[in-house]
Amino acid sequence: MEPDKITDEIKRLSLPQRLILAQDIWDSIALESGKLSMPEWQKSELEKRYGQYKQGKLGLHDWREVHAELRERYK
Repeated sequence: MEPDKITDEIKRLSLPQRLILAQDIWDSIALESGKLSMPEWQKSELEKRYGQYKQGKLGLHDWREVHAELRERYK
């Protein structure tokens, strides 16, 4: 099916149906996520940051604190 036709069909669905469809799509992507390769620039950046962390130049943040700060900042 062509993308435009798929989009048209999706628009005909109710909001709850579209939410279920979105979740199903994400679930199908998650099952195949191991097949995706990481770009070299991203690998390089992760290696750099991990090196900085091991040298004590970069700290970690608890995800709950980060989420709380972002919620407060953007409410």
